[in-house]
Amino acid sequence: MINLSKYEAYREDLDFMKQYAGAQNSATGSAFDPNANVVNKNIATMAPEIHKKANIFANRLAMYDKISELFGKELAEEYIEDLESHRVYRNDESGMPVGTPYCVSCTLYPFLRRGLKDLGGTSEKPKTLDSFCGGFINLVFAIAAQFAGAVATPEFIAYLTYFLINEYGEDFYLREKEIVDNSRFKKTIEDIIHAKFKQVVYSLNQPAAARGSQSVFWNVAYFDKPYFMSLFENFTFPDGTVLATLWEQFNWLQRKFMVWFNKERTKKVLTFPVESFSLLNDGEKFVDEDSAEWVAYMYSQGHSFFTYTSDSVDSLASCCRLRNELQENTFSYTLGAGGISTGSKCVMTININRLVQDAVRDGADIRERVMEQTGRIHKYLIAFNEILKDLKKNKMLQVYDAGFISLEKQYLTVGLNGFVEGAEFLGIDISDNEKYREYTEMILRPIYELDKQDRTEELMFNCEFIPAENLGVKNAKWDKADGYFVPRDCYNSYFYRVEDETLSPMDKFKLHGKNYTKYCDGGSAVHCNLKEHLSKEQYRFILNYAIKVGTPYFTFNIPNTICNDCGHITKHYLDKCPKCGSENLDYATRVIGYLVRVSKWSADRQAEHSRRYYG
Repeated sequence: MINLSKYEAYREDLDFMKQYAGAQNSATGSAFDPNANVVNKNIATMAPEIHKKANIFANRLAMYDKISELFGKELAEEYIEDLESHRVYRNDESGMPVGTPYCVSCTLYPFLRRGLKDLGGTSEKPKTLDSFCGGFINLVFAIAAQFAGAVATPEFIAYLTYFLINEYGEDFYLREKEIVDNSRFKKTIEDIIHAKFKQVVYSLNQPAAARGSQSVFWNVAYFDKPYFMSLFENFTFPDGTVLATLWEQFNWLQRKFMVWFNKERTKKVLTFPVESFSLLNDGEKFVDEDSAEWVAYMYSQGHSFFTYTSDSVDSLASCCRLRNELQENTFSYTLGAGGISTGSKCVMTININRLVQDAVRDGADIRERVMEQTGRIHKYLIAFNEILKDLKKNKMLQVYDAGFISLEKQYLTVGLNGFVEGAEFLGIDISDNEKYREYTEMILRPIYELDKQDRTEELMFNCEFIPAENLGVKNAKWDKADGYFVPRDCYNSYFYRVEDETLSPMDKFKLHGKNYTKYCDGGSAVHCNLKEHLSKEQYRFILNYAIKVGTPYFTFNIPNTICNDCGHITKHYLDKCPKCGSENLDYATRVIGYLVRVSKWSADRQAEHSRRYYG
């Protein structure tokens, strides 16, 4: 008789596959890491889900061993206890192999010099516009395969500008209607530029096999003139071209891309790239008023992107939330511009609501508990960094060896979730008031100070309000099951309650102003939900208000309406299709940082969306 016992160990996997197949969508079917970027539900998206439990266990065991080696078994056991008791969450623990770094903002300069050869590819360095665009797509896929999160390429528009000049001359942007194609299509320079935009954007929105059949999380950056000049003042292309002399062409092209992408999103729901526009201010007004006017204009045209503003070019927002201090802005003929290379090697998130309630229950000082938890997390992160160093020594981190990024330029991040909920437990009103500011100081300042205290030449720490697409739901469920105070089924990712109908846009910006975000040096973003688009003048007023209250990072969310019958997409929040009159509609808005159909969100996140206030 056949002994089936060795197969029965996999019964759990078989049961999961049946459950996944019957789920509403992939995000709802996921047992560990619901992700609305996985648009389709099929056997390709199911396959990586089966291994997530094993990934979690392998990651925890590797961390246990390394913490034991560095700090002793007592702390290693406390690490497991922190995770299993849901005091701490290791972000993206389930999806990737042991030692996979989190997210990256990388330079493209090694690609200019050596193509993809240092990443195991066969492509030579790009020499033409066509080879640059094709190679760039392959490059982003290759880099993304070695990171758990987003890949930002702040230099993309700058490099595209350079190759357009090589192809069509320095005045190409003044001759966009000129026919330069001898085929029967008679393409103009503008036609070719649009074709290249389309080639790159549509290719990078395709599912990638190396990422569980989801598209890569791709981010691009736009700059005003002061930011551009500061970041690229010494940047020189291999042929001697100085990038800083190409501002007019670059600025024209980045605006061209924004207009094209905004229009293209009325044809298809294009999730990526996530865009961030950096504007320098002097504390009272924007230094580059023309760029500020452009940003307000694009918002009024329905475009959905992030704005980052600072009073010095000492930091850069390169992701949907991540804000990084620029360590150096030197140029290397081997590695390119140093200022744009950054990111996060690992994120470990504190459940602030649980921490606050545990401290009150135990009669402990909340600030002391924050310091204790942060101190432990720093050691956990140091252990993870050592795992990365071991992998790099064994030539397992090609992206680093090739020079696209270095370990020393990336952060080890302390994430936060349940911040608002912790304040609510203490009876604090979630509005701009003295008690809420004191609570913010009590939680964030000790983290900030420990991050600075523990910094070395090799290690940098920062603090971020993480997006928490699935963790916001998980923490609420875990805390409710354990008897904690849980005011909502999905914890907030902001300094305000997303369902609060009493808050104006100005209130939300003030709650993400300097009084609240000054210690959150790793990033937090206002997602200002509105029912309808504002005028250019109104957006400009809000931009100026952001300077006044010190709000560094923000976007505006107005749901796009998608007709499921005729396919029409409009950038307005409607209850009937303006083209065919159908009421069979879907909506596209930001689940957290990226734009995607609401129907693709997990069931819990869809419930959270129904509670959001669009005012």
